[in-house]
Amino acid sequence: MNGVESAFQFDSLVWDWIIAIYLFLAGMSAGAVMISIYLKRKVIEGDPAQNGILKATAWLAPFGIISGLTILIFHLTKPLSFWKIMIYFNVTSVMSMGVVLFQVYMAVLFVWIGIIFRKQIVAFLQGKFAFVDTLLEKFGQFENAIEVFLGVLAILLAAYTGFLLSALQTYPMLNNPVLPILFLFSSLSSGAAACLMFGILVFKEPVSSASVKWVHGFERPVVLFELFVLVTFFTGLIFSGGQSEVAAWNAIGGGFWSNWFWIGVVGIGMLLPLTLNAVSPKEVQHNNGFILVVTTLSLVGVLMLRTFILYAGQMTVV
Repeated sequence: MNGVESAFQFDSLVWDWIIAIYLFLAGMSAGAVMISIYLKRKVIEGDPAQNGILKATAWLAPFGIISGLTILIFHLTKPLSFWKIMIYFNVTSVMSMGVVLFQVYMAVLFVWIGIIFRKQIVAFLQGKFAFVDTLLEKFGQFENAIEVFLGVLAILLAAYTGFLLSALQTYPMLNNPVLPILFLFSSLSSGAAACLMFGILVFKEPVSSASVKWVHGFERPVVLFELFVLVTFFTGLIFSGGQSEVAAWNAIGGGFWSNWFWIGVVGIGMLLPLTLNAVSPKEVQHNNGFILVVTTLSLVGVLMLRTFILYAGQMTVV
């Protein structure tokens, strides 16, 4: 028990598990949006508002970003003063620029969802707030530009969670240029898993649909590339020598966080879902229970990765 306690409580720890959840939720939101934009533009035929994966994203993406920000606000020592950072910007602060990114991303995300689900929103309002329909109709004229802009914002948001940690210069493992790339691909991985889980199980998208097949085919190379980026991440640290090498071996060379990484992140979160998808017959893969298990494993793996990077990265100081 003492080993576990010391793994989560040590002198150089600044950001704890709450921040890991925030990073996970923000990344999942960005990943789901990137995937859904591609599906809408290249894969889905007919009305995108009828697609289960887009319906899932319409709920998951705002939930991820709003709940993540709420966690961050209440985790601050003075949550009632959070409005100040939303108004007063500092271009030299990674945190301040992140808040700007979050605000713009949320605004554009809601407009994009409104354009896609305009008919459903107007029907739900039952004639009230007529200006909403007019507004969405005008936004719809710029749908392509809004969509491309949102895609760029989603990529920036996914990478930003890595930039935020890499700005902590006193921690050699976190101050790593590969970290934003790792977080970008882990965001795509969690976004794909969340889209499949909720799109199929909640919004009843058929497993035989083109969008589900595309996400399934997309998921495997993303996880493999994520593994490759992890190898690059730690290889770079080890070859850098000094405290960077110490940080790498402290993280993956033995102890609580090493077990967390090899068993949880790599084993449970990456290799097990890949193996299950590779060896299971097609009829099993189309089973709701199978989909629930595999997507849950992927989501747990990404959350464990964010937690691992956060804690293991703060163990070694320059």
